[in-house]
Amino acid sequence: MLRKSLSIRDQVILMRHLASLLQAGLSLLEALHLITEYSPKNWKLILRTIIRDLNDGQGLAGSLSRQRHQFSPICINLIAIGEKTGLLTKSLTLISVQLEEQESLRRRMKQALIYPSITLGSALLMILVMMIWVIPSFEDIFLNFNAQLPTSTQLLISIARFLENHIDLIFFSIITSGLIFIFIWAKSSRLQKWCDYHLFTFPYFGKIFRLSAQIAWCRNLAYLLDAGLSALDAIRITAQSSNHWLIHDLSANLFKQLSQGWELGEALKRSDPQNRFFDLETKHLLHIGAKTGTLADMLHNRYQSLDRELKYKLALLNQSLEPILVITLGLIIGGLLMTLYVPIFSLGRII
Repeated sequence: MLRKSLSIRDQVILMRHLASLLQAGLSLLEALHLITEYSPKNWKLILRTIIRDLNDGQGLAGSLSRQRHQFSPICINLIAIGEKTGLLTKSLTLISVQLEEQESLRRRMKQALIYPSITLGSALLMILVMMIWVIPSFEDIFLNFNAQLPTSTQLLISIARFLENHIDLIFFSIITSGLIFIFIWAKSSRLQKWCDYHLFTFPYFGKIFRLSAQIAWCRNLAYLLDAGLSALDAIRITAQSSNHWLIHDLSANLFKQLSQGWELGEALKRSDPQNRFFDLETKHLLHIGAKTGTLADMLHNRYQSLDRELKYKLALLNQSLEPILVITLGLIIGGLLMTLYVPIFSLGRII
């Protein structure tokens, strides 16, 4: 069965191979036929569809636009630019570099979030096991001695008893709630907007997500300008290709301000007056770049600077999370054990 879409890595490899074959002197159709021969199974139907469209007289960008779920919007737009300007090979090279950097950024974000997610998940599972199987055995001991238990121990036993008796219902409720949320998320743009608009307000993690989004925005815009687009067209395409509602709306508003004749610096202030996405330094540097005619270079420098800052924050996060998680989990599990063992020590003194 074919996958629903090509991964970013697949697109990087495809564009790089296509650029190499075109540089070697092959025609576009010859290059696509050659790639189809040794491509993975999930590529073949896509490539054959592209070849058929080209034989029917369509352009490469037009064929890719018919398979929008397979290819990045930036990829399609850069190819369209390359076909118009006669610089398709350059556009393909730009696409492979841009997508590779996008994949690298996404991989770093995942790596930063996987460790705390696994650690917290394992801790919750361990606590759940203790509550369901370990604590009830202590309850039997306390009942045999008919001892007066501290309030904290009684509360802990009550929670454990509730979990033991209703664990099936709890799991069913969690799974059902998750599925309902996913369904509503897929259908409701209002919920997506609400989540996207509040994503950057999370403590610490919000700053990391914001940095990641700013890097992607600046990088996409820089590559579109490198391909020969005007700032207005590049921002329009950046808005259309964004899968984050806040970034899409701000980019669309920025396009509107520029269309009304405002210079880039003032348009940035008007589109994001509360600095919800663009920080002041980014606004200032892009204003200078637009004034001096070096906007593309300024965008490259800015996203590289933001990327270094993101790497530092992710490294700091990894270094600080480990001791914080260990201490927190130690306190939680230690507190549970103390709540259970203090009554046992009291019973020992009574005996």
